[in-house]
Amino acid sequence: MLILTRKTGETITIGDHVQIQVLSVKGGQVRIGIDAPREVLVNREEVFECLSVEGDGAAKTK
Repeated sequence: MLILTRKTGETITIGDHVQIQVLSVKGGQVRIGIDAPREVLVNREEVFECLSVEGDGAAKTK
C-alpha cells in the first residue's frame, strides 16, 4: 500500500486520466474530489462490496 500525505487543495494523479484532490479536512473526515473518465467505476468500499455480493448471488442463481 502506498501512503501519501496531502494538504487541502493538493492532488494525487493515478495513471494518465484519474486525479484525486483533497477538498477539505474537518476532524476525522476528509472530503475528496475524483476526476476520472466515465468508464472508470468509482465507488465507496461498502457500495463496492454490496454490488459484489449482489453480483455473486445473481451469478449463482443462473
